[in-house]
Amino acid sequence: MSEENKNQDYSADNITVLEGLEAVRKRPAMYIGDIGQKGLHHLVYEVVDNSIDEALAGHCSHIDCFINEDNSITVTDNGRGIPTGMHEKEGRSALEVVMTVLHAGGKFDKGSYKVSGGLHGVGVSCVNALSEDLRVEVHRDGKVFEQEYKIGVPQYDVREIGITDKTGTFVTFKPDASIFVETIYHFDILAARLRELSFLNKGINLSITDKRRTDDEGDFVKEDFYSEGGLKEFVTFLDGTRESILNDVIYFDGEKDGVPVEVAMVYNSSYTENVHSYVNNINTHEGGTHLSGFRRGLTRTLKKYADESGLLKKVKFEISGDDFREGLTAVISVKVMEPQFEGQTKTKLGNKEVTSAVSQSVSDMLSFYLEENPKQAHIIVQKVILAATARNAARKAREMVQRKSVMTGSGLPGKLSDCSERDPEKCEIFLVEGDSAGGTAKQGRDRHFQAILPLRGKILNVEKAMQHKVFENEEIKNMYTALGVSVGTEEDERALNTEKLRYHKVVIMTDADIDGSHIATLILTFFFRYMKELVEKGYIYIATPPLYLLKKGKDQRYCWSDEERDRLIEEMKGGKDVNIGIQRYKGLGEMNAIQLWDTTLNPEQRTLKQVTIDSAAEADRVFSMLMGDEVPPRRAFIEANAKYANIDA
Repeated sequence: MSEENKNQDYSADNITVLEGLEAVRKRPAMYIGDIGQKGLHHLVYEVVDNSIDEALAGHCSHIDCFINEDNSITVTDNGRGIPTGMHEKEGRSALEVVMTVLHAGGKFDKGSYKVSGGLHGVGVSCVNALSEDLRVEVHRDGKVFEQEYKIGVPQYDVREIGITDKTGTFVTFKPDASIFVETIYHFDILAARLRELSFLNKGINLSITDKRRTDDEGDFVKEDFYSEGGLKEFVTFLDGTRESILNDVIYFDGEKDGVPVEVAMVYNSSYTENVHSYVNNINTHEGGTHLSGFRRGLTRTLKKYADESGLLKKVKFEISGDDFREGLTAVISVKVMEPQFEGQTKTKLGNKEVTSAVSQSVSDMLSFYLEENPKQAHIIVQKVILAATARNAARKAREMVQRKSVMTGSGLPGKLSDCSERDPEKCEIFLVEGDSAGGTAKQGRDRHFQAILPLRGKILNVEKAMQHKVFENEEIKNMYTALGVSVGTEEDERALNTEKLRYHKVVIMTDADIDGSHIATLILTFFFRYMKELVEKGYIYIATPPLYLLKKGKDQRYCWSDEERDRLIEEMKGGKDVNIGIQRYKGLGEMNAIQLWDTTLNPEQRTLKQVTIDSAAEADRVFSMLMGDEVPPRRAFIEANAKYANIDA
């Protein structure tokens, strides 16, 4: 048989069976989402979720997480400890089975756990497969057991190493650097998730310690989380940066049709809806049947009350479901024994029975609250009427945005310098601060696939503005028109319609100074509140123009930080006493077209920061704190995060 025929021959020998954990290493993104920052942190959540399941079953009260000096992670709990006895079917320790076999765990046996976070059973074995080293220590039955693994392979049989009077499981793992593109853990990301878990599971003590850093007292940086009020405290925390219009959080915790439902909600003076939903502690970004149930219950009950109170008599237009949710912050958490997820990211709940359970719970809770608190009920209805009036005005403003301009024919803003390519996947648009930088960017870009839209000054802070004001703003109108998106789909008149989106890369390009950062933050606030889908799809980026240009004869180097500048100066001097020319770029307009192309526009050389949302709840809190009306939370944030500098006046 010739070599050619041999290559074309497709037989049983070509079929590869991926044994055990090899499948995870071949396709890690299938199991943990991606191999970047998100997937890296997901490993920790998988291990913590096991401990949470123990706590939900009533066997665990403390879960502690440690980021070690070498960026490995240790998670400890005081649960029952993973069973270590011989597994009858597998002929080896149950601990080894749990750590090395996919779809193995106590979650498939309904008697062990009523509900659990991850029902796929891939959890901790995936972590093991994607770690270069993992050690597990189990305290159980008065004995201490251990086993170590390298890329998921046990190094020895489970062995007994001592005696103990405690119970619990201790897992230490180091992610495999050959798999992950990033291996540095972020304290803030992990802390936000543990804080979220403490609210969702009241009465559990959680902590995170960073052994890489110490505080002013010389102790490791540490945060403890414990919530007694659960979702009630969660809503208060999320709304700490907004002005509440009610005197207390509306709260329900109970069981309907065998589904445990917990709901907390409050109204504030903002103009945005801020609803977060969870199933078995998993954040369901795409919503699902529990969110539909919540909206149905809320709209039905409030509408009935408003009609009966006679407060709607003077309103000339129809009040929609959206109006009842403006200025609402709510968290819905349900526990489902066998959740069915749908959607692209498996974060949309599909269980039909949950809709009526949540709807009924919300109806009962709200009806009782409105009857007991007529004054607060009146405030809510007034807020709804205000929202409906504003929506009416916003609709007219939106229609103005979406109506094609007679002057420009195509309907595109006059300032837009478009690209010739028509495939959105290949096209990118730069939102540039000011006309002068816009002019340089137009000269320096690749006209084939790069479009430039200059924005004049600081755009409107959408966090503080009513909707119709947003759509009346000239710069925002230009962004809608240039991007090709509109507001309103068949299902939802306020949802973003991305069918005609013209660019899959939207790059915010501002000066590398304070004003530039402020403009970038204003634009990001707008995208988060009005075009969140673009952020979730990974279409929004931030350009990183250089801060300095260093010159020594013909040798020119760009640098992006003060540290990089100092390092390169020493490198260019080469131990000699020579002068290095240093140019500090105050703004994009100071660069010529070639320099801008080389540093910021050229796909081969530039660095773009992709904007992602790790935690929608945390992102919402930060935006409302930084951009909202309340000053004290913002001051506290600045004081905690600012780097103090001694400036000689």
